[in-house]
Amino acid sequence: MVNIAKENLCIHKLVSEKTEIIFVEGDMIVPDSKPDILNTICTSGVACVYKRELQENKLKIDGGVNTYIMYMPEGMEEGIRGVNTTLDFSQTIDVEGITPDMQVCLKTNVKSIEAKVINGRKIGIKVALEICIKVFAKEEVEVVNDIVEQEDIQILKDNFLMNSLLGTGSTKIYAKDTVQIDSIDQLAEILKVSTDMIEKDVKISYNKVLTKAEAEIKIVYLTEDNRIGMVNPKIPVVGFIDIPDVSEDNTYDICYELRNVIVKPNAQEEHSIYVEMEYEVTCNVYEEKNINLIQDLYRPDMIFKIDRTPISTMSDKKCIKQSKILQETVNLKEIEGKKLIDVDCHIILQKETKINSKILYEMELQMRFLFLGNNMQVSIQEATVPFEYIIDNLERGETLNTQNDFEIISQDFIIQDGGNVSCNLNMNVQTDMYRNVNANLINTVEEDQERQEQDYSIVIYIVKKGDTLWNIAKEFGSTIDDIVRTNGLENPDQIQIGQKLYIPKYVRMQVNTYA
Repeated sequence: MVNIAKENLCIHKLVSEKTEIIFVEGDMIVPDSKPDILNTICTSGVACVYKRELQENKLKIDGGVNTYIMYMPEGMEEGIRGVNTTLDFSQTIDVEGITPDMQVCLKTNVKSIEAKVINGRKIGIKVALEICIKVFAKEEVEVVNDIVEQEDIQILKDNFLMNSLLGTGSTKIYAKDTVQIDSIDQLAEILKVSTDMIEKDVKISYNKVLTKAEAEIKIVYLTEDNRIGMVNPKIPVVGFIDIPDVSEDNTYDICYELRNVIVKPNAQEEHSIYVEMEYEVTCNVYEEKNINLIQDLYRPDMIFKIDRTPISTMSDKKCIKQSKILQETVNLKEIEGKKLIDVDCHIILQKETKINSKILYEMELQMRFLFLGNNMQVSIQEATVPFEYIIDNLERGETLNTQNDFEIISQDFIIQDGGNVSCNLNMNVQTDMYRNVNANLINTVEEDQERQEQDYSIVIYIVKKGDTLWNIAKEFGSTIDDIVRTNGLENPDQIQIGQKLYIPKYVRMQVNTYA
């Protein structure tokens, strides 16, 4: 057995990535205190995942969709009303390769909500939920990086820059606030709710990870005198995660998952709405390691038996954050002279093109305008604006794996003459990127058999396609140093097909020491 030295490496690799559309269905009964429904105007929803369970090749999630429906009452010439309910769901999704000891990150998005009036007191609801799943596995491995006290062993090493998992942790954060509305408003009911997580940031120091973000929530409400109002608070979401040995030089992944949300009007005289959100925040921290990894070894007079294991891990992990201002004008003739209530904005990635030193993203801004006309008639119009986003000054951009997070920090819409709407948005773009590194790890090295003794002292060899000095030296029981010296090679990494090389037999130099 050859004595080897090893170094520990913690591999954190992406096992599976999957996006699944699931449907959540149920009925909503209109409370006796509200008028019958003539037709629905607008639907919105907030999805929460209460619990997830990892099984063999399956992921079970339990959650709910807080659904809000704005409707036109039957028998009323003007005015709108609202109802809301929570549709609970339990879904098992097939995820190849997942096991109970792995880590999963979920991102849940309400794609669409269909509300069908069954009768004046009953609505059928169908929600399409997009579930983005990432599954990670952690593996502790020992990397052979040196040979201990062995003479004449020739070693082929290669430098690998790897991101080793330093630690992982999670915390639950409760974000609570009492949101004030206009003091003249007597709140009757909530018509629409949407939430988003923005301004995400991480600070690492003193064995702790500080996670900071803001939960932006938009609430459209109806007053007792049949007016529509809106509040748009931003609630701090701050928490600490204990991870030993972390430092400012480390990189990280952060995942926010909404577990629960409560939006509840307080007593009318308080002119406020109580908001509470529960988040689970998971953070993985990585350290960069430069490992001089042994790829192969031999001894000129001995053939070794080498046991290898292939691995795949991450390298060159980094995060790029940039801001982008989008200013466009869209024409919506029906909106001229109307009061704008709210605009739902979603950024959709259409195409990603990686070209050497840059990455080009072709995007779409999808907007849904909710506006108020005469006689309290609420209408909806949609518009789409294409735009591009570029990341440049990259090295080998085509080899990068990327994950993007687009945050709309602020938005402003101005209705102009002729139905033109000036759209001004400020957004943050965070791009997490890394490369895949594939390597063979040497587990053990054993002496197999001695090389057969040859009569020659030198061999003439003609270089073939795919040859390296290492392979040639190993085949003939020589060494790279001896071949370079014998042939007067200036660069051992540059040999040409058809080149004639003199391959000397390796001779151990012994030094006699006399007392």
